[in-house]
Amino acid sequence: MNIFKNPGWIDTRFLDIKYDDAHESTINEISNRVEQVISANPLVTVVIPAYNEEDNIIRCIDSLSRSKSGYPFEILVVNNNSSDRTQELLDRLSVRSVFQPVQGWGAARQKGVDEAKGKYILTGDSDCIYPAGWVELMTRKLEQKNVACVYGRFSYIANNKFPRYKFWLYERMADVMREVRHFKRPYLNCYGMSMGYVKDFAARARYTERMIRGEDGRLAFDLMSYGKIKMVRASRSRVFTKPRAIERFDGTLGQAIKSRLIKELVRFGEYFRKKEAHDTKTSLNSTHTIEENMKVLKKRYKVKGSSGKGKNKST
Repeated sequence: MNIFKNPGWIDTRFLDIKYDDAHESTINEISNRVEQVISANPLVTVVIPAYNEEDNIIRCIDSLSRSKSGYPFEILVVNNNSSDRTQELLDRLSVRSVFQPVQGWGAARQKGVDEAKGKYILTGDSDCIYPAGWVELMTRKLEQKNVACVYGRFSYIANNKFPRYKFWLYERMADVMREVRHFKRPYLNCYGMSMGYVKDFAARARYTERMIRGEDGRLAFDLMSYGKIKMVRASRSRVFTKPRAIERFDGTLGQAIKSRLIKELVRFGEYFRKKEAHDTKTSLNSTHTIEENMKVLKKRYKVKGSSGKGKNKST
């Protein structure tokens, strides 16, 4: 991967395109590719939830329409009660879609499980861009014996504000932590933007349909009862997305890195112990802020004693 610029396979025409800016010829071009790549008898279903994504999903579908896979697959978009022109665009792009009036990530993804035709399901997000080998590489790993779930890695698309090399450094740090978590808590690495599982197992485990983030990791935790979780490390499977998560931190990459480091330091010891069995349908997420995490670190590694013999000790 070139650390100084976005990969060449990303079609720059669609990076900032809005639905109103998309010419008829562009829509037809993508629609034709979709019709050529999808199968009437798919082994794999790519499920994409969408809520008011008329300006994002065009580049997502465009990237999936360029997939090169030996596995027959379909694209299924779950319209999660959109109030914009998402459905109109999907119809024009020749994409199969279903409607889910119950708002929420879990409800939308579960609708995808219920409606999928394939034996295997890959999940994605409307604002992501997928490399041509993504379907192939994810499914190949998912087909292995005793595997119930797989997940891939992701990167951020560089722009005028954030150069690619800075994202590269941030992503390498994240990749190291994924390797650490993978031994005992691989479900923490499972994000809906690049994840896959056996449909029958997911139909039994089921997503939590509460409006709560982490529905993907919760399902992955439950899927461990049916088989292993595997990581797909191939660079050709790496998904790209816009840096909306980074921009939440006052628009600065430094603040995002600081927050990530603090969070990982607080949780680091937990990654070497298996999580006890619990009800993922009712459990809550951690709500610790950066400030609260900092207090935990200061308490855990405080200096005791007033003499020069004081040492850092874990409480």
